[in-house]
Amino acid sequence: MELSTYFEPIDLEKIGYISRPTFPQLGDCVLAHTANNFPDLQGVRLAIIGIMDDRNAVMNQGCAAAADEIRRKLYPLAQPHLEARIADLGNIMPGQTPEDTYYAVTEVMYKLLEHNITVIMLGSGQDHTFAAYKAYEILGQVINICSIDSRFDIDGNEGMDSRNYLKHIIMQQPNFLFGYTNIGYQSYLCGPSYINLMEQLNFDAFRLGAIQQRMEAAEPLVRNADLVTVDLGAVRQSDAPANGDPSPHGFYGEQLCQLSRFAGMSDKTSCIGFFELNPKYDIHSQTAHMTAHALWYFIEGFYNRKSDFPNRDKQNYRRYTVELRDQDIEIVFHKSKKSDRWWFEVPCNDVERRERYDRHLLVPCNYSDYEQALNNEVPELWWHYYQRFNG
Repeated sequence: MELSTYFEPIDLEKIGYISRPTFPQLGDCVLAHTANNFPDLQGVRLAIIGIMDDRNAVMNQGCAAAADEIRRKLYPLAQPHLEARIADLGNIMPGQTPEDTYYAVTEVMYKLLEHNITVIMLGSGQDHTFAAYKAYEILGQVINICSIDSRFDIDGNEGMDSRNYLKHIIMQQPNFLFGYTNIGYQSYLCGPSYINLMEQLNFDAFRLGAIQQRMEAAEPLVRNADLVTVDLGAVRQSDAPANGDPSPHGFYGEQLCQLSRFAGMSDKTSCIGFFELNPKYDIHSQTAHMTAHALWYFIEGFYNRKSDFPNRDKQNYRRYTVELRDQDIEIVFHKSKKSDRWWFEVPCNDVERRERYDRHLLVPCNYSDYEQALNNEVPELWWHYYQRFNG
């Protein structure tokens, strides 16, 4: 089936976009799907897809209308890079059932990823993260997911919804989820039982306060993700009121922009989704405007990628081996000459597992992890991954 059959065209007049020759706007470098004109994807590296289905969005019906509201604020922004060339394929219309929409999202995602096109998903409930995961499953690609969210979305409800999509991903067999990282959870929205469950599953979870105190610590966490999923309810209500169940606490808008740029800069990230924006609760399009800024930073980061993942070119990074005295542990670090970013190697004694998870055995880290090893201390992140592979 042709990709165009899944999409409704974009009405540029409806979203109020007017090209201005004197000011290079982001919309000028967008190949938009308009009536009778589906974009040619030859040479395109980045594509936007809107999703218009909120039937499984818990307490947030109305978020299906978000994609065009974000476009309204995104297109007039300045061009993030002179070489930017982005295909906006339009909006995937809701199917007869939510499962039909999931199928359409999965098919579109699969075909774009197969052609090495990074995907930006806009609108609807966060349950569509499951549909994105299914595309990687079809590709046979084991992935890491990073969720910027105040909750874990692993509730016990049987049916699929935006508060339990992670449970459905975990239950898939065969399973292609290697790791899951939550950034910004709020303890009073999760409870100790779910926090303990995350530990039992060997997933990583970082409290909002811990990340806000040291935003740079989030960079390697985001850099390690293939799929980044953003619940805009993770942003505090004063910055992002457009949600049916908002919280007075959360990330600031500029912090979401910072996290988005981290994702854009990552060679590994091939999909990001911005979900749960409900225009009927917005105030003067404030949340749509903030999301457009976060998306701008993702695009800007994407076009400034360094292509310095260590497996690609071993001449462009330095290798450091640290022996921890009295612990019989040797840790190998890699530092990029292009970006000064760090990774460490995780040894794996099982040959079969080492082959299956090869691309995950180089884990992004910070310089502080290297300093910790130099001080004869085992970095917590390294130990976590070592146990996962050799436990």
